[in-house]
Amino acid sequence: MPGLDHLVNHGDGANMVSQEELQENKDRIIETLQNFKIEVSKITAEVGPTVTLYEIVPAPGIRISKIKGLTDDIALSLSALGIRIIAPIPGKGTIGIEVPNSKPDVVSMLALISSEKFQDSDAELPIAMGKTISNETHVFDLAKMPHLLMAGATGQGKSVGLNAMLVSMLYRKHPSSLKFVLVDPKKVELSVYNCISRHYLAQLPDAEDAIITDTDKVVNTLNSLCKEMDQRYELLKDAQCRNLKEYNKKFINRKIVPGSSKDLHPERGHHYLPYIVLVVDEFADLIMTAGKEVETPIARLAQLARAIGIHLIIATQRPSVNIITGTIKANFPARVAFRVTSATDSRTILDAGGADQLIGRGDMLMSTGNSLIRLQCGFVDTPEVDSICNYIGGQRGYEEVYELPEFVPEGGGASDRGASSVEERDAMFEDAARVIVMHQQGSTSLLQRKLKLGYNRAGRIVDQLEDAGIIGPFEGSKARKVLIPDEVSLEQLLNRLKGEGDDPSII
Repeated sequence: MPGLDHLVNHGDGANMVSQEELQENKDRIIETLQNFKIEVSKITAEVGPTVTLYEIVPAPGIRISKIKGLTDDIALSLSALGIRIIAPIPGKGTIGIEVPNSKPDVVSMLALISSEKFQDSDAELPIAMGKTISNETHVFDLAKMPHLLMAGATGQGKSVGLNAMLVSMLYRKHPSSLKFVLVDPKKVELSVYNCISRHYLAQLPDAEDAIITDTDKVVNTLNSLCKEMDQRYELLKDAQCRNLKEYNKKFINRKIVPGSSKDLHPERGHHYLPYIVLVVDEFADLIMTAGKEVETPIARLAQLARAIGIHLIIATQRPSVNIITGTIKANFPARVAFRVTSATDSRTILDAGGADQLIGRGDMLMSTGNSLIRLQCGFVDTPEVDSICNYIGGQRGYEEVYELPEFVPEGGGASDRGASSVEERDAMFEDAARVIVMHQQGSTSLLQRKLKLGYNRAGRIVDQLEDAGIIGPFEGSKARKVLIPDEVSLEQLLNRLKGEGDDPSII
């Protein structure tokens, strides 16, 4: 395992709130409340890395709703960026007022990883996420979550949060017991993990790169994970186990014969099953480009994969209904929200307000289904992650990357959306090709207008034009690229396609 010397201390405890500042803020809060005829019997302060929690006990007979409505007035009196009122604090008979510190402290990953709470944790997949308001290290078990949804506006710390989670698991889990499937549509955020591919990453057979950046490969990988899930359930059923932990315990104690039952898992038979963590950065981009093809396997994994050790971490900017459907969202009880721009976005992520009042730069709210915890996310810089990955990559790894089951799309990989032969093409295929090339615009609506076609038929023709190489692939909201420059080139292509259809030797 990597040592703590790969991590840097970014100045924990360097910016402490002075007693004078605490007392001044207490006096201002009491004065503001008294201006609105609200008496306070007691006030205490708890200093955190980025915010200080002032707990007040109102005098008997004071309505809580009256205090909740004074958020802006208290923020004005304290000259604060934005405060958050928790009324009441769960499990306490007090009302909390969270006030941002004038000089926020940085929580380094070194402090979190070296803490006793993380080192002594008996969790299956321990993650040190950050520090609470009371300066305690917050450690949770991803295996019990079982999936995590992360959201927040651009530049508020989502990618650093993902790195913090991955680094936590790298410090505690051996490569034999944990594999990552990394999906990175941005192509640059997770590329630093490439050098640990033969230790910790899983991929499709014959894949060039272990980190998936191409949309088509994402769809195949997700379906491959569904196949792996089904095969694992067959192994658990055969071994009479309810979950992955029980199965691995039986396997270690040799109550299961290694390599047996090849019919249930063709590649390996009964074997030690590592946890698989699927990490998706910018999920919204995948939905825009692949839609249902991504949504269906993600929904299946979210519903069923918990017991067999496949866990999902999905990051997106705004998990609205068109991005993450109700079915998927219901299976993500653990939510992490970094700063967002509006209260509506906060309710979309957490089903509660508050994320719009965060101060950014790693300030986050975490919901585990029943309560909200405010954390300052641990900061881990790219050179630190690079150093850890190079250290692991420099050790002896497995001969090959851990392979997921091979997934062959229906129709043996050939496109079954369009037509496999000239005879099966639509009667309007050539007319549609001429319209598309003439207007240099590859859209379904253009064919509907010009050829008076229904949407379904026009869509099928567009798929056939793509298969014939006349237009490019689907690119979200943009029109498809037209690959044929003029009508002369088009006629030559159509004649060649006809010739291939007439020649029985060409399949």
